[in-house]
Amino acid sequence: MVENNLLLIAFDSTQQALRAEMLLEYADIEIDICPTPKEITAGCALSIHFPLENLNTVQQIIVQENVEVRGIFEKNAHDYRLISS
Repeated sequence: MVENNLLLIAFDSTQQALRAEMLLEYADIEIDICPTPKEITAGCALSIHFPLENLNTVQQIIVQENVEVRGIFEKNAHDYRLISS
């Protein structure tokens, strides 16, 4: 995946991160599990990268399946910007 076209989902619990991983893989969305960046305060050490082009689908899955997320972030030059919570 090209890094500048990636978004990141941060979570408050490992359970929600693993649940999201399963749901997104089931929906055939290309994802990468990664450590949560230190710039993002979250209760879970796991985050998920996914392509920007899948944002709408990812948001639909999060809402439909009641996945609890800290937020969806976009990487800027120096930090992360919250684009959806």
